[in-house]
Amino acid sequence: MLKITNPATGKIVAEVLEDNAASIKRKYMLARDAQPAWAAKSLGHRTKVIRAFRAQVAARKDELARILVSETGKPLQQAMSELNGLLPRIEFFLDHARKTLRPRKVHDQDGMTEVISHEPLGVIANISAWNYPYFVGANVFVPALLTGNAVLYKPSEFATRTGLEIAEMLYEAGVPQTVFTTVIGTGTVGAALLKQPVDGVFFTGSAATGKAIAKAVAGRMIKLQLELGGKDPVYVCDDVDPVAAAAGLADGAMYNAGQSCCAVERIYVHENIYQPFVDAFIKEVKGFKIGDPLAEGTYIGPLTRAPQIKVLEAQIADATKKGARLAIGGKRIRTRGLGKGNYFQPTVLLDVDHSMTVMRDESFGPIIGIQSVQDDAEAMVLMNDTSYGLTAGVFTKDRKRAERMLGQARAGTVYWNCCDRVSPRLPWSGVGDSGIGLTLSTYGIETFTRPKAWHLRKA
Repeated sequence: MLKITNPATGKIVAEVLEDNAASIKRKYMLARDAQPAWAAKSLGHRTKVIRAFRAQVAARKDELARILVSETGKPLQQAMSELNGLLPRIEFFLDHARKTLRPRKVHDQDGMTEVISHEPLGVIANISAWNYPYFVGANVFVPALLTGNAVLYKPSEFATRTGLEIAEMLYEAGVPQTVFTTVIGTGTVGAALLKQPVDGVFFTGSAATGKAIAKAVAGRMIKLQLELGGKDPVYVCDDVDPVAAAAGLADGAMYNAGQSCCAVERIYVHENIYQPFVDAFIKEVKGFKIGDPLAEGTYIGPLTRAPQIKVLEAQIADATKKGARLAIGGKRIRTRGLGKGNYFQPTVLLDVDHSMTVMRDESFGPIIGIQSVQDDAEAMVLMNDTSYGLTAGVFTKDRKRAERMLGQARAGTVYWNCCDRVSPRLPWSGVGDSGIGLTLSTYGIETFTRPKAWHLRKA
């Protein structure tokens, strides 16, 4: 049995039956048999089913938010924001699927017609994440189902109950249980899932696990998509209001306790406004309410995974040993009422440099390093000094200045005067250790299909 623990209290809130090699094989074979019939359904039918799933989410979001809080520790208001944000994301896929999947005539001359059509991949494995299970899950299974695929869905063991609720809502909406099937368990269950002869693997999670998955399926000639981590930099130029910039970036760094692949993880500030920015940033962080994720106004809840506390402690120890200054935070919270939870103080480190792991390795927690730079050129070098390439941002009043720098940024997504933002209209992708492939946008619908080329000559 898989035990589900509430990270805010340390108490077990549920026990769920885990899959094993035999049950996973059985689920795969049922999905393989069921997929052709699902693909044969009209797109209109599949659209109607997903629209009914959306309605289920909208009707049950209060209950679903509380379940999400109980297993991830995400503050209730942030859990509600995720569910509210899911609705327009589903709507985007519904609105754009038909036009994206419509066969496209690209040539018609001298009796020869050339057409591009789209066919589903078949049966895909979707190994999802815990930090935004509705967002990152729906980025995959919604377009996958719309395009006619069967999905073997493994929610993170830290968001298992949420994954099971997603499945029940899809079944209620009309998706056959053999077409969308949950696979429950830890990493060993995920490894067993990868042994099945699926037609595609879609993973969201850490770079280390992503590389292990790539190695596991190497040589199988299947679709592999890896949405991995980031060490996302932002540069604050000398022409902005440091107080306003600090407010936006503090939220970008600390929202969901920093547990986001696109959270701000490195900040570079022009030396001319460095001190006022730092002062405003620290003031902003001090104002964040830490506590029970179900309590009104809580902004910082517990970390979902207890082992991450040691990662943060190690980064802080490394930084201070090498000369960084701890401006605020830096320790696990053990006060009355929070001592049994995975709480960690929001932490700001100053006088940092790239010899420190906090500026190089993904933190995935409420911790940030702020470094002073002399000019745009130095900032650009430091922003690109990373193995990751997910997002990068520039705060400046000058759009041309921002576009010049962001054009040089080695990142899949770039921001001008904003951060930690995802749009269903834009592709979500990364370079380097941030992964391969993409989700979202119309490209994120096409990625679940194989284009077929038609050469049609009149007799």
